[in-house]
Amino acid sequence: MVYLADEGRYGSMHYQRCGRSGVLLPKVSLGLWHNFGDTHPVETQRAVLRRAFDLGVTHIDLANNYGPPPGSAESNFGTIFAQDFRPYRDELFIASKAGYLMWPGPYGEFGSRKYLLASLDQSLTRMGLDYVDVFYSHRFDPDTPLEETMGALDTAVRQGKALYAGLSNYPPEAIERATAILKELRTPYLINQHPYSILQRGVEGGVLEASAQAGVGVIAFSPLAQGQLTDRYLDGVPADSRMAVGHFLKREVLTEQRLALLHALNKLAQGRGQTLAQMALAWVLRDPRVVSVLIGASSVAQLEQNVAVLDAPAFTDTELAEIDRLSAESGVEIP
Repeated sequence: MVYLADEGRYGSMHYQRCGRSGVLLPKVSLGLWHNFGDTHPVETQRAVLRRAFDLGVTHIDLANNYGPPPGSAESNFGTIFAQDFRPYRDELFIASKAGYLMWPGPYGEFGSRKYLLASLDQSLTRMGLDYVDVFYSHRFDPDTPLEETMGALDTAVRQGKALYAGLSNYPPEAIERATAILKELRTPYLINQHPYSILQRGVEGGVLEASAQAGVGVIAFSPLAQGQLTDRYLDGVPADSRMAVGHFLKREVLTEQRLALLHALNKLAQGRGQTLAQMALAWVLRDPRVVSVLIGASSVAQLEQNVAVLDAPAFTDTELAEIDRLSAESGVEIP
């Protein structure tokens, strides 16, 4: 069946300006990290992407190594894009990244010019795109001159293969140095991407401030701590869960102390009329420097439930203080 986007797709989504740019991003964006590789049915992927766009989710986030296997998320997205979304290309904001291991040998990871530009070409081929809207250096490379890595991002933009440059997982001091280099090159630098959740608050230690000083937005990945901040693990580890597989999320993190925190947070969320996931997303979005949260979705129902965070009531000072208190008492590091 030919896909026709919902005519009311922009009626309910909230959009926020990304730093000091002209770009508006949806407050909820769709990340294709875990659920769009070859281990998940393509028809489910298509249903999630269609529903996301119908809900006004215009920003799709990928990377060269997303899968599994690496590259398959971009390939699967490319297939669906060609069938459903090509007429809507100018309404979509598509990201890719390079930095982590993608192919064997000395040129298949980190921040060299050779790796970044070769990876971008491969990503565009897999997705069937002429350009991406933003291309990220996926991680800081301490062994490659920052001038080389930023120069590669600049080249990608000047070649017309990316509209904006972005940084992901960069420490504050590297963000400051990169900002100066990109400013000198006159490269359109748009956004920083970092993990941020109630359970992982490292960005509060300088990344948010460095980004604001640079005039760029921050987009948060893993805002649900890979599923911990949902009702998924409140009663243990389901056999089909990410934690049961144990690739990125290990069983060891679900200590008695962590479980007690999750139950306390869940009780607080219920008092706000929300699911734990919805409250966790709203908490990340409470900071205006965070332009969007990246959610993964293995089903349309999960997507719809998380997008409903847009209807969340504002936090009271008492609620925010209680989240801080519960977190600190359970060992969460608060910068």
